[in-house]
Amino acid sequence: MDGAGERMLGDLLAANHLTALEQLPGVVAEHAGRAGLHDVLVYVADLQMSLLRLLPGRDPGGVPAELRIEGTLAGRAFQNVAPTRGHRVGGGDREWWVPLLDGTERIGVLRVVTSDGDRAALARAETLSGLVALLIVSKGPASDSLARLVRTRHMTVSAEMQWRMLPPMTFANDQVVIGAALEPAYKLGGDTFDYGLSGDIVHLGVFDAMGHDTGAGLTSNLAVAAYRNSRVEGAGLAAIGGAIERALLEQDSSGRFVTAVLARLQLRTGVLSWASYGHPAPVVIRGGRWVTQLDSQPGTPLGTDLGIGPKVCEEQLQPGDRLLLYTDGIVEARDPDKREFGLVRFVDFIIRRNADGLPVPETLRRLIHSILDHHAGRLDDDATVLVLEWHGPPGTATGKEPIEQT
Repeated sequence: MDGAGERMLGDLLAANHLTALEQLPGVVAEHAGRAGLHDVLVYVADLQMSLLRLLPGRDPGGVPAELRIEGTLAGRAFQNVAPTRGHRVGGGDREWWVPLLDGTERIGVLRVVTSDGDRAALARAETLSGLVALLIVSKGPASDSLARLVRTRHMTVSAEMQWRMLPPMTFANDQVVIGAALEPAYKLGGDTFDYGLSGDIVHLGVFDAMGHDTGAGLTSNLAVAAYRNSRVEGAGLAAIGGAIERALLEQDSSGRFVTAVLARLQLRTGVLSWASYGHPAPVVIRGGRWVTQLDSQPGTPLGTDLGIGPKVCEEQLQPGDRLLLYTDGIVEARDPDKREFGLVRFVDFIIRRNADGLPVPETLRRLIHSILDHHAGRLDDDATVLVLEWHGPPGTATGKEPIEQT
């Protein structure tokens, strides 16, 4: 990075300590301007990843305050996770749209104007976008303004709980990519997911609590809290399931239960272990064409106190495999003629987008929009999908580019 970029980052970091999120656009524009990055605007994606909305604090100067992700240059940068050259602004200036990434999670896009003669400007803009994304993520939890901005309609109390409890929707390192999606975004009931890394182990869980109301949200949140508590203490899959069962029986007197799939992947070996509690079977996609359901002897749903535990099963994954965990709302969504979206269509959609070279997060964004279109824009049941793509042990080449370079 050149000296102008280093000074920009240093000044922004120094100013950050006493900057609220609402002040961030102005502070960023001020320091970026000194480094040759002009008319900077910050856009964040809405919950359903249909729109990019301007973070207040800067006059857009003729640029729309809301842009669709489909069919716009800004949306192309967001979808492809790569800078996109925009229109000329004045005689020798160029507009750029640069993705905002927190690690590999897409936050939004940055709009900047650079001089054509400044060859290092785009590199500075990409570095700036990385810092701005981190600042948004760090300040977001304390900002109701951001929570309001990313919503396009009223959110139920249950959905509020679910979104506040979720881990990032995307995670990636050199061995694994994890992506997730949930709908209906504003009326989530009992669906949720969780994951966590511990050394060379990745834990995954998908949960579906009985009901579609606030009570269902409370039940699934309790199940996730018990799941996290038990796995952090080093328990195995069967013991984790037992801990969730006890927590539900002791703390939730409503009689509600939770179906779930709990899984654990050893990153160095690719050995996948899983257990099902009355939940749809996971699916593995291999080579973009071979598909299998990981059927197993399930236990009864968690919280029923029937004493029937699942069999913990194992499967050897191969580099490049994709593991799909999902709730029944994904495959049971019906169109106006009562035809289900279906497991075959669900898996085929993932395979086709993989063949198109799309990264996991963009595949899931398009999947959810396809399911919504199938169901005339509204779902009667929660629909959740969690996808893991294993790249292989350290140093394994799978032929895939890193997600942020797609």
